[in-house]
Amino acid sequence: MPLRQIMLFAAVALSAPAFAAEARDLCPDRPGLGTPACTVDEGRTMLEIGLADWTLDRGANSRTDSWVFGDALLRAGLTPSLELQVGWTMLGHVRERDRATGNTSSTTRTGDVTLALRQNLHNPDGSGFSIAAMPYATLPVGGAGVGAGDWGAGLLVPASFDLGAVSLGMTPHVDAAVDADGDGRHLAYGTVVGLGFGVSDDVSAAAELSLTRDDDPGGRSTEALAGLSLGWQPDAESQWDVGVNAGLNRDSPDVELYAGYVRRF
Repeated sequence: MPLRQIMLFAAVALSAPAFAAEARDLCPDRPGLGTPACTVDEGRTMLEIGLADWTLDRGANSRTDSWVFGDALLRAGLTPSLELQVGWTMLGHVRERDRATGNTSSTTRTGDVTLALRQNLHNPDGSGFSIAAMPYATLPVGGAGVGAGDWGAGLLVPASFDLGAVSLGMTPHVDAAVDADGDGRHLAYGTVVGLGFGVSDDVSAAAELSLTRDDDPGGRSTEALAGLSLGWQPDAESQWDVGVNAGLNRDSPDVELYAGYVRRF
């Protein structure tokens, strides 16, 4: 048998299992405040990119505008119910202005790297009742002002309930969050609750609430956010999304606007 035919036969044989298994419905992490319990199909990868993100945080004496570009997350299916995640913020820009004097300062840096494993415990395709455990760690590779300045870690336990026309999602979490001064860690914990629903065959929406208690030694706070997001899937392997988050108390940023893209390979 000619070498060319042998190579073609081997390629078809090796790829046969992938064609035999029907791909799951696309289940990206973005958009939104919460985290899904589903995992990526075994042997496949998903790239999620935050194309642009702007956050406004106004205090009594200052205004802070934060931009993030290229907030990337790579997800790889290791088994039918386990995935590996690697995240990296490619570019962040923070601008602070003193509202009394008008003086400004700005910082432009790359951000930190996040490593995570998501082990689904029931229904890895996200159907019916689905739940997962997701430990993560952040590595302080980013520059000061954009990166946290020290390592952090935590655990998320995302869960979802398919109720037919809508789905209910919850993401409780506990974190060893980095101190505001970038040196050391403290306890933070909270949860996200949301409702997801279909607007049309290829457009989905979600409304969410997030509450996080942060016991930073420099000042304890309770952040409360409300979020609304939309996702459009032009085909079975990709999604475009937009979203807005609004702060509900003084401990929260005033508003956040973002847009992104997802592609499965």
